This record gives sequence, structure tokens and C-alpha cells, in this order.
Amino acid sequence: MSERSRSLPRRSCLSTPGSSDRFLAKAPTSSADMSFLDLEDSVAPNEKVAARAKVVEAIRTLSWDERVLCVRVNAWDTPWTYSDVIEVVGNAGDRLDEIMMPKVRRASDVVAMDLLLTQVEKNAGLAPGHIGIEAQIETAEGLINVEEICAASTRLETIVFGPADFAASIGMPVTTIDERIHDGPSNPFSYVFAKILMAGRANGLHVIDGPFLKVRDLDALRYAAGISFSYGFDGKWALTPDQALVLNEVYSPSQELFDKSFDILDTYRVATEQEHTGALMFGDEMIDEASAKIANSFVTRGLRSGMKRTTP
Repeated sequence: MSERSRSLPRRSCLSTPGSSDRFLAKAPTSSADMSFLDLEDSVAPNEKVAARAKVVEAIRTLSWDERVLCVRVNAWDTPWTYSDVIEVVGNAGDRLDEIMMPKVRRASDVVAMDLLLTQVEKNAGLAPGHIGIEAQIETAEGLINVEEICAASTRLETIVFGPADFAASIGMPVTTIDERIHDGPSNPFSYVFAKILMAGRANGLHVIDGPFLKVRDLDALRYAAGISFSYGFDGKWALTPDQALVLNEVYSPSQELFDKSFDILDTYRVATEQEHTGALMFGDEMIDEASAKIANSFVTRGLRSGMKRTTP
């Protein structure tokens, strides 16, 4: 995988239909941390082949700054996957960071993509392992196998929850994915969030929540995003640039928390290295090694997002 993209934030992951010249041209102007150009659900079947060339042209000619740049190909159970990879990875050049795999059901799906990418990279003159993989969990079978999926390839950078297809897979009585999902009498997403997060973190992956479909209701988006943020997710899909702005805020620590985390680490370092104390008071809180690990996670998240410490 690309070390460059692995170290970058993914608070907001903007989806852009690969068949739309207008949306492709607009995508680099958004504030999203990550952009993925879609060849799957947002592209009509009769447009999929033509969309590949549009995506390649967009990658090669548009100014993408330092964001993570990804292409979502079609799933293995369609007739398009192989040619998606051959044509896009083979022609896009080294600015492409990742391929996103939808509807991953088992570890062998990832292994097959890894093997195909190895050959395409060699033929395209790319460095071995340059293209990372993002895997979407969108079915009951995928969720059951998520631990094996997350460990299937060193190319894996990110595991992504796909809520709409997942809801269909398990027969949830919903027609859209909005904030009401989280307020029902029984919320299966609580289990899903925890299971995907544990599998991703155990393998050092970014963990991303899927789209929120009420695109104009930014307050509802903020509420829904806050739930997966509270679990520890790194970010969420954005369907519009306005959604990306909200997500960048939600998935960043507050300045107060960022500064406090630095202060905890400084205090704990002095206590352990100079005073040889493993537990101590920090204001009215008892802190120890576990506290330092929590603080370090917030510092890492903030630094990835470009935050700067304001306390001395």
C-alpha cells in the first residue's frame, strides 16, 4: 500500500460519479480529505464502460492536492470488475492511491484483487504494492467474515461500512439511511459498528462509516456522524461538498481536547521518566498509562487533520 495515503486523514470521503464530467471536474475543489471516483452504484450499467476513460482522464489531468485519491470498481459478481482494474489502474498513473472494493464477502475476494493488482502494477510500471485497497462490508456474510477480510492483504488500508446494501441484506424495514436508524427500538448498527471497528483496528486499518442519504439535512448528518465518531470511526462518506465540511468538523477533536491530550502526555512523561511514578493526579483526574494511550490517539487524530497545539 502507499505509505503516503495510509498516513493521511479520512474524516470526509467524497463520492463522485465516474460518468459525470461536471461532478468529476468539481470534486477536486471540495474540502474532502479523500475523494473516490465511482464506477459502481452511481453509474448506470450502460455508462460503466465509458466511465472508465473519464475517470482516468480526471485522475491524470485534474489537480487533486494531497488528498487520498481512490476509484471504486464494481464487485466481483459483476462482468465489469476485471476490466475496471486493468483499464483504470493500468492507465491512471501513480497519482491513484487506492482501489475500493464493494460488497466484499470473504477474504478470498481481497486476495484475488491483490493478485490482480500485482500484475497490473508491474505492467503499468508502478512500484510494487503502490495501490492500496479499501474493502466495503455491505452484507451479512461480509460482516461475519470481517476479521478474516481485514487480515487478508497488506494492501488493505481501510474498512468501510455500507449501510444501505447492508440494510437490504439483513431485511431491515427501511427505505433510506438517515438519523432514524439510530433511534429505533432495536438498532443492529450498534453491533455492526463495534464488530467492524474491532476488526479494522486489530489490523491497523482506517475505519469509515458509509453515506447519509438526506443530503440537505446537515444537522441530521452531524447527529448521525457523531454516533460513529463516538465509537472511534475515522470518518464518513460525503455525498456533497457541504457534507464534507460538516464531517471534517465532527471527526476532528475539539481544540480543547487536542490541547488537553498534549498536556496529559507531557505530564505523564515527566512523571514516568523523572519522578518514576506510574499513576498521578492531573487536575481532578487520576491518569496512568491507559490515559496516555487515549490522549495519544486524540493527538494523532488531530495532527492528521492539520491541527496545531495552542497551549504552551
